[in-house]
Amino acid sequence: MSEPFEPKIVGFLCNWCSYRAADLAGSARIKHAPNVRIIRVMCSGRVDPTFVLKALALGADGVMVAGCHPGECHYLEQNYKAMRRFHMLKHALQAMGVDDQRVRLVWASAAEGQQLADAIDQLVEDVRRLGPLNWPANWQEDAQRLKALEKIAHEHAEAMEVLS
Repeated sequence: MSEPFEPKIVGFLCNWCSYRAADLAGSARIKHAPNVRIIRVMCSGRVDPTFVLKALALGADGVMVAGCHPGECHYLEQNYKAMRRFHMLKHALQAMGVDDQRVRLVWASAAEGQQLADAIDQLVEDVRRLGPLNWPANWQEDAQRLKALEKIAHEHAEAMEVLS
């Protein structure tokens, strides 16, 4: 009998709030699924959609972007930028045939370790229910995949310039 599927999740966490919430969860010994590999970024607004696409293309089954609550960003309004990017990214992923439940945008202040742990558990369960993404295996390795990703990233960059 095969082992149960354990999803690989990449988490881009804001240095000022959600990364500190993860630290609080750890120091308070709050249990959560160990499936998330955390990448600390200075702000959720700095998470380019291509980071998410690359994580999925390299084998992640899901991605979490977490930052300060809207209106409480240490860089003023950058979490609103993250919100706009996230909604555009979900639309692009749907167009590419990737279930949008594989990506999640979470707001967690430094004091919300339990809420972040709950969000991690929920994402892991949702992705576990969806099964492995196997995105690289779904594309032919003839360099077309990278060209498609670059085209989408370029289109999103142009759209973001218009919105900024």
